[in-house]
Amino acid sequence: MTAVVAAMVTAVVGIAGTLLAPWVTHRVSRQQRLLDAELEDRRRHAEDRRTTYIAMNRASRQFHTLLKDALHRLRDGVYTDTERDQLERARLDYRDRYAEAQLIAAESVLAASRDLNTVLAGIDAATKRIDRGHPRDGETPDQALLALKAAEPKLAALIQTMRAEHGTPS
Repeated sequence: MTAVVAAMVTAVVGIAGTLLAPWVTHRVSRQQRLLDAELEDRRRHAEDRRTTYIAMNRASRQFHTLLKDALHRLRDGVYTDTERDQLERARLDYRDRYAEAQLIAAESVLAASRDLNTVLAGIDAATKRIDRGHPRDGETPDQALLALKAAEPKLAALIQTMRAEHGTPS
């Protein structure tokens, strides 16, 4: 009877193995596909953040540079419609990059960007007032250029925050 039981157990195990093998293979394959999809999502998200941070960096620097140029030209009396248009395009691009970043950037990056934006927006407003001939008391291109210096450490802090959050070495 022992040989008969052993044969039956072997047959049952063989049949169960044959029936369960496709199911086990399917489960393992499904788990691997889910893991691969999750890794791809993480890679894509990291790449999207990287692209967003590059665009924010470029737009912030461009806006800062064109504000500085505008103030120098206002001081020298050679500010033209071409420079006004360039500054306005840079301001709009800067605003658009920030709007995109709000959907993907880490809160630390957004906070650093807000700190920079406070300075840049104030200088932009002063530049427009000076250009239109309606400056506030004591508001001159030279005074605004000095105030714009406050943006430089904030710009550096934004870049450092983006690098740290993205995992880029300093």
